[in-house]
Amino acid sequence: MNAIHFIREYIRHPRSVGAVIPSSRQLAKQIATPIYFDKASCIIEYGAGTGVFTQELILNKRPETLLLVIEANESFYKTLQSKYGHLERVHIIHGSAEHVARYMKQYHVSKVDYIVSGLPFTSLPAALSSLILGQTAEVLGQEGKFITFQYSKVKHNFFRTFFADIQIKKVNYNVPPAYVFTCSL
Repeated sequence: MNAIHFIREYIRHPRSVGAVIPSSRQLAKQIATPIYFDKASCIIEYGAGTGVFTQELILNKRPETLLLVIEANESFYKTLQSKYGHLERVHIIHGSAEHVARYMKQYHVSKVDYIVSGLPFTSLPAALSSLILGQTAEVLGQEGKFITFQYSKVKHNFFRTFFADIQIKKVNYNVPPAYVFTCSL
């Protein structure tokens, strides 16, 4: 069901969905690897799709850790809401990552430890990508990390305009293979 749902949404919104099938479990594990779950008080996820990364975050986070999941696609939002909307300290938000500061205020969050992203920065408009990454850099705590994946390293220099330190790991067990970028201020 997830793959069919994903393909349908990709056909409808190719610039904002950015993938034809959901990410692999191996990619989700690599996305979660840099996160110190025992210390995180707030994690935000952008572009959750059908929830592959969301599931990994929920499995590993402490019960008291707040997880805000931001999804712009209405169909994916409804799927996420039905799967995870009932969980305590997990909030599914139908909206855009560019408004992350607004959502933080709504949930009384002053600092974010980690932001995980499934957004396709390669296909998003440059102005929107810049706005999202600028907001991300502003709301991350000093020790915070922005963790995203892309199918190529083409956005590496673009990410450098917002983050001083970037670590890259390749995940071959994904279709297509992907690069995980772990970015710090």
